[in-house]
Amino acid sequence: MKIAELNLPQALKDFYAGTGITELYPPQDEAIRQGLLDSKNLLAAIPTASGKTLLAEMAMLKSIAEGGKAIYIVPLKALASEKYDRFLEFSKLPIKPDGVKVGIATGDFDSRDEYLGEKDIIVATSEKTDSLLRNGVSWLSGLSVVVADEVHLIDSANRGPTLEVTLAKLRKINVNLQILALSATIGNAKAVAKWLDAALVQSDWRPTTLKEGVFYGRAITFKKEKRVVSNAGPDEVNSLVADTLEEGGQCLVFANTRKSSESIAQKVSRSISKKLQPTEKEQLAKLKQDVMRHAETDTCEKLADCVGNGVAFHHAGLKGEHRRIVEDGFKKNILKVIACTPTLAAGLNLPARRVIIRDYKRFDVNYGSVPIPVLEYKQMAGRAGRPRLDPYGEAVLIAKNYEEFEELTENYINADPEHITSKLGTEPAMRAHVLSAVATDFCRSRQDLKAFMDTTFFAYQRGDLSHVIDNVLDFLLEEEMIIESKGGSLKATELGSLISKLYIDPLSAAIIAEGLEKAKKKPDTAEFGLLHLICSTPDIKSLYLRRGDYSWIIRYADEHASDFLSDVPDSYGDDVEFEQFLAGVKTAALAEMWINEKSEEAITTFFNIGPGDIRNLMETCNWLMHGTAEISTLLGVPMTRTARELAIRIENGASRELLDLITLKGVGRVRARKLYDSGYTSRDKLKGAEVSALAAIPGIGDKLAVSIMGQLGRKVEHVTPEEGEQPPTTGQSTLFSFDG
Repeated sequence: MKIAELNLPQALKDFYAGTGITELYPPQDEAIRQGLLDSKNLLAAIPTASGKTLLAEMAMLKSIAEGGKAIYIVPLKALASEKYDRFLEFSKLPIKPDGVKVGIATGDFDSRDEYLGEKDIIVATSEKTDSLLRNGVSWLSGLSVVVADEVHLIDSANRGPTLEVTLAKLRKINVNLQILALSATIGNAKAVAKWLDAALVQSDWRPTTLKEGVFYGRAITFKKEKRVVSNAGPDEVNSLVADTLEEGGQCLVFANTRKSSESIAQKVSRSISKKLQPTEKEQLAKLKQDVMRHAETDTCEKLADCVGNGVAFHHAGLKGEHRRIVEDGFKKNILKVIACTPTLAAGLNLPARRVIIRDYKRFDVNYGSVPIPVLEYKQMAGRAGRPRLDPYGEAVLIAKNYEEFEELTENYINADPEHITSKLGTEPAMRAHVLSAVATDFCRSRQDLKAFMDTTFFAYQRGDLSHVIDNVLDFLLEEEMIIESKGGSLKATELGSLISKLYIDPLSAAIIAEGLEKAKKKPDTAEFGLLHLICSTPDIKSLYLRRGDYSWIIRYADEHASDFLSDVPDSYGDDVEFEQFLAGVKTAALAEMWINEKSEEAITTFFNIGPGDIRNLMETCNWLMHGTAEISTLLGVPMTRTARELAIRIENGASRELLDLITLKGVGRVRARKLYDSGYTSRDKLKGAEVSALAAIPGIGDKLAVSIMGQLGRKVEHVTPEEGEQPPTTGQSTLFSFDG
């Protein structure tokens, strides 16, 4: 079917024609026949690169042309940014008189974000969409299309319950809502479609043929052919990469740990560096410089060295800036190989000629080394083959012996993905969703709650949730987050409403509230007490305890014994409880190092984590400390100011003496320290400074100096240096120890 024949705005058809898209792929054709453009619900379970995003664009923009509004739900912030950039391309199309307005929402869980109501397409994570529902955002009731990308993640214990409940709520709010669910891998697609009252488009068709095989000996055995790898050596990954590059392709190599991905990248970079052409080396040198601009740790320098040789590694421990540089470099074919963890397969558009799955097992804390699910393998394999660029794509597993070769062939190459199952039916998963349903008056009784939960995928698959709901309600009643009248009506208390809007697990809030009540009796509570309090909650993913940690953490806990706002378990009692306590102490120790301006290099080395881990953990700590300040205000505890200051310091990684400087736009922790040590210890001192003196401070420069003055109310258009002028100096503070 040709796009010109479709019932779409002419401006959109012209746009697609201008980009070379004139005819639909077979799965897209089937989606049209199933009612995509007639506002019918649809589940598209079709391979990567077979045109799922185009289906979403057509449904959303047709609805917008008719006065509708769309939200596009994604699992990851990185994927949200990618889709937002794509949809911005439609912003100037005359589909509406003032064009198509696109917005993005991924953070600030206690914000109403009413301004997004002016947008036609909103891209948001499932958690942000859920928080918008909790905060009673008015424009959600005006949605006409909801797109749920990577809908198979309903199977995820972490993200699944939120996505599932959010879809159920949106359907109840607007019965005329069109749901478009997208996924490449669903074993029980018919069941998911039936739950959504959706037509099903299921296909294996791909624009680029996918060959799946196992590399053993000197050959890759695919389903219908066998291919000998020339010059195959003892290092299987290097052999497969070299074979791909010789044909002009790119490679993704999936490993089961971050350390393995870095090691693979280093080995591959050494083997291919001599094969690079001068023009390639020139491009890579520029990309390496981009990495070095954000380099503060050994990991970053290691990445820069690899990038200079055309290879990169990619995992959650990297900074967001570095991940974006790697992704962009690969998309532009400057980088030839990325060694990565499976997180890269979670929706990002980074296809390659050959995908190598080096590790098909990973460590599980309960079961040791276990095989990955077929669904996860299919997600990785689906990255093979760049549409319109590669004649085919190859997904290759590596076998160490013949027995393993047969096992991989049977369990992955010839296997179907597992059925996805709801993870909603546990008290931890249900706590927040039950509270939010009551706090927003979405459900006003136990009967309402049970009737609503009957519309979830869990109820469709497994039946009644009454027992779990009753247990959760008992907990919320005991913690005084809700009240229940004699007539059976449910209502959230002021505390319960606040917790729901803050998007905090009610159990975390209960722990924080109990700790704050103790703080009333300890007005001199130290900062570490609050840090440990939030790091003891289930919303924080505590750092893993290593064998060598116990002695220093116990010593650290003893030094802060008077600061704790939670009960300290007996070291001779419950081992699990004591270990959880120590993990909270270790995590709080990292936060304390961060707010006392220890360098990223010092923190990553001491705790054996990546710079991206620091940022991710501090983002969660900042959110929880902000929540702690709000709860403190409500409870009348004299810790609000301390918690608010800590939230700012956690966000910026700065000591208390920098609070006046750190919130200036463009300054940050490093520049704020340089300003302070140069004598500009407050905004008042900055106001009286000469712009040229500010600009002369390393890391400040002309542009930022002018910007700072503008923020302070002094209008300066350019820097005029005065001869011999020097900034004032001051001794470094002795309150904190700094090492970079």
